[in-house]
Amino acid sequence: MGLVQDIAQSMRPQQWTKNLLVFAAILFAGKAGDTEAVGEVLVGFAAFCLLSSAAYLLNDSLDAAQDRQHPEKRHRPIAAGRIPVYEGILLALFFALLGLAMSYFITWDFFVTALLYLILTTAYSLWLKHIVILDVLAVSLGYVLRAVAGAAAISVEISPWLIICTLLLTLFLALAKRRGELVQLEAGAVDYRKILDEYSPQLLDQMIAVVTASTVVAYCLYTVDERTLQVVGTQNLVYTVPLVIYAIFRYLYLMHEKKLGDHPDQLLLTDGPLLLTVALYAAAVAVILYFIP
Repeated sequence: MGLVQDIAQSMRPQQWTKNLLVFAAILFAGKAGDTEAVGEVLVGFAAFCLLSSAAYLLNDSLDAAQDRQHPEKRHRPIAAGRIPVYEGILLALFFALLGLAMSYFITWDFFVTALLYLILTTAYSLWLKHIVILDVLAVSLGYVLRAVAGAAAISVEISPWLIICTLLLTLFLALAKRRGELVQLEAGAVDYRKILDEYSPQLLDQMIAVVTASTVVAYCLYTVDERTLQVVGTQNLVYTVPLVIYAIFRYLYLMHEKKLGDHPDQLLLTDGPLLLTVALYAAAVAVILYFIP
């Protein structure tokens, strides 16, 4: 049972919430009431959970020595030595193949997107995470591929605005994570993640400022765009803009004033006001798209 628990912990199920982006396309395409489409996306979500777990296992296996320098990550099963590195790599391969097998039975486009995601995450673990700026862009592109996969699962054309907004928002979170790691680990940051030597809080603050403004502007333009009106049949999404602005500002507040931000997945699930805002946003979009004529 101890080994099963260690494997489950290494799969990081608490981070599977990131794969909820697979549902974005079906929500904004107005197909959330289509049971067949929902079934396809649910299978796609499960496939991406396996693929992302494969990426986590590979990354933990390759970074075991560095993770031992981190106050929290040193307790992970692979870093702590409870799962040998070679077993972690074998488990990563197993879950990757299982995720790809599931993807193959959804749609061909979904399978290709899933394969690209796997290639990207592998490249990140082996190479991209060591290159300044490309490291955070690679993380963001992983989220974009999740959103693209969601559209591929139900065979709809993905909105360019969804791609842009996803890229900008997740780039914001990735940069905030780098800043949180720098602030939390201070002098020991480079021992844990060498790429942090290429960043400074000041540089990251400037990047975050640019991405924050770009995210808000891009979302505002999306809500009033002509294509949005044609696809979703309403421009009432503009009324969700205050929720988006509040969520971003709340995150900035937590990052700067509470010294949080190095665990965005946990922060989104543990901060009450932020969690409530996300829930209100999802409810508002559902009401606007499905209940308001």
